[in-house]
Amino acid sequence: MDESDLYRRWMRLVENLEREGIIKSERVKRAFLRVPRYKFVSDRYKEYAHVDEPLPIPAGQTISAPHMVAIMLELAELEDGMNVLEVGAGSGWNAALIYELVKREVYTIERVSDLVEFARKNLERAGYKDKVYVIWGDGTKGFPPNAPYDRIIVTAGAPKVPQPLIEQLKVGGKLLIPVGNYHLWQELLEVIKLDEENKIKIKNHGGVAFVPLIGEHGWRE
Repeated sequence: MDESDLYRRWMRLVENLEREGIIKSERVKRAFLRVPRYKFVSDRYKEYAHVDEPLPIPAGQTISAPHMVAIMLELAELEDGMNVLEVGAGSGWNAALIYELVKREVYTIERVSDLVEFARKNLERAGYKDKVYVIWGDGTKGFPPNAPYDRIIVTAGAPKVPQPLIEQLKVGGKLLIPVGNYHLWQELLEVIKLDEENKIKIKNHGGVAFVPLIGEHGWRE
C-alpha cells in the first residue's frame, strides 16, 4: 500500500473522530492530519494505522488508539508556546502531535532503551529532529532541567499521582495521568496545580486502559 492510500485512510479516521465528537477543536484536527500514525509504527502495521485501536510497538508496548490520544490532547488544551513534558515516549507519535500544538520543543521521557531509539528514529524520519527530544530515564521523576511545565501528559497507568510531577508543574498548570490498576483499568485524571504549596484539584474523566507506569514513583518491575 503506497503512502497516498495510507493517508486517505488516515483522513477518513480523523473525519470519523470529528463526527463522533472526540476531536472537538480545529487545532487538534490539524495536528492529526499533519502527523499520521502510520509514520510511527513498524512497516508490518502501517496498513492498520487508521484502525482506532492500539497497535504493537517494540518491547511489548503499544501505540495508543487514536481516539484516546485525541481525548487527552483535547483535555490538555495546549496552546502555542506552552512548555510540555510527556512521560512515556513510546513510538514518538504523541510527542510529535504535542509539538504541532505548542510549536516549541517538547521533552518526552522513556525508560525502555529500545523505545528511546525507536521513537528517535521515527521522529527524525517524520521531520521532528531538534523539535522533540527523547530522554532516557525514569519518567515518574519528571525532568527537572526543563521545569516548570505548563502541561505534563503521562501515557502509562500509575498507582497514584507521582509527587515530582506535581512539583514540576507551574501554578495553574495541568497534569493528565491514568491512575488505577497495574493492568487494563485506570481512570484518566486531570490534575490542576492551585498554588506553590502543591495543592491540587482533580477531575476524573472516566475509565481508560494503559500499560503500567514503571518507576520510583510508579509501579515496581
